[in-house]
Amino acid sequence: MSGRGAPRRTSGQVLVSETKAKGSSFALRFHAYGQRRYVTLGTEGEGWTHQKAQDELALVLAQVRLGRWQPDEAATAPVVAEDPGFHRFASEWLASVAPGLKPSTVEGYRWQITDHLLPFFAEHTLRGITVREVDRYRDHKLAESRLSKYSINKTLTRLGQILERAVEYDLIERNPVRVGRRKLDVAAVPRSYLDDAAQVADLLQAARDLDREARVDRRHVPREAFLATLAFSGLRIGEAVALRWRNVDLASGRLNVEDSKTAAGVRYVMMQPALRQALAQHRASASFTGPDDRVFATASGGPFPVENLRSRVFSAAVKRANLKREERELPPLPAKLTPHSLRRTYISALLALGMEVPVVMAEVGHADPSVTFRVYAAVMRRDQESRDLLAGLLEGRLSGSYGQWTVAADVSPLDAASSEAAEAPH
Repeated sequence: MSGRGAPRRTSGQVLVSETKAKGSSFALRFHAYGQRRYVTLGTEGEGWTHQKAQDELALVLAQVRLGRWQPDEAATAPVVAEDPGFHRFASEWLASVAPGLKPSTVEGYRWQITDHLLPFFAEHTLRGITVREVDRYRDHKLAESRLSKYSINKTLTRLGQILERAVEYDLIERNPVRVGRRKLDVAAVPRSYLDDAAQVADLLQAARDLDREARVDRRHVPREAFLATLAFSGLRIGEAVALRWRNVDLASGRLNVEDSKTAAGVRYVMMQPALRQALAQHRASASFTGPDDRVFATASGGPFPVENLRSRVFSAAVKRANLKREERELPPLPAKLTPHSLRRTYISALLALGMEVPVVMAEVGHADPSVTFRVYAAVMRRDQESRDLLAGLLEGRLSGSYGQWTVAADVSPLDAASSEAAEAPH
């Protein structure tokens, strides 16, 4: 025995690095006598193969266990794998994770990498991305003023994921994004929603007006039906875009959400009467109504780009509603509204009308009740008149225009539309 004492660990692995000049190069990595050890073996040109390297590893580990292995300073220098550079490695990382992600997520990752990370890090080697360089990137993006702090942090998250893979591959020793606090402090942003039924009604009235005034070649854009789906079902915008007519059962009043970003999001949603009315009217005039056709389809039957729906449908309706409200000397709709605001509005409405939290969670696809309470339980106005307006809105009994709304009698204009829908083939 050498007197070094029994090693704590005798596991190890074969390392293979690729070079253009010499092809595969083999080395060993293992623990011996309380230290991490590297042994350089050689290249393919020198007769080394993966099997031969494995045999050598088994021999070395046996010698370590017996205490007979002696380190050769020349042979045990750390093996430095070829650094492919950030540009190449980030591209390979994205290609490797893309098959397990939704297409919209892949596009978001690609945008973060190509539009933000690569312009700064494209010429960097992986080892050249130090803690200081990460901070320089963060400060550069902040000074550039193109992204919010929240979005800058998102790009840092992506950088951290890429570099974590480099650590796993032994291309870098540590992940600089994970050292200390590299991300920006972001204050919690108040979440926007429409805080009474009349505001929702004004937005839908604006969408209805835009539908009526649209050019002939733009009348396939379902402005009112799309916003009604978000406002009266709590669907996320991606879930609404993915809906097909086979998912819409107008007779029983159910939506089947098959495509969601979470497992809890795959669910059935009860259709409020106002939504059944809007979708029945939309189906009556739609060009594509087969079971596999999209509920919200372009003129060619394809899916609407999400950004177009945000800008040309949602934002356009908000702008029209605010103009009409200004004419009547009413305050504008809340600032910083997004399509997701309608999801929050719907959830708040259900809670305000007394629906139990577990039922609301099932309706909107939440797995954690704290999310429902913390993020969405911004309760609407609770006086009786507001509750009556809210119930009338969801039941399709709200009549009027821009700021002047009353609840009609129990007879709903939905009756005729739902009867027609029940007779239509599905």
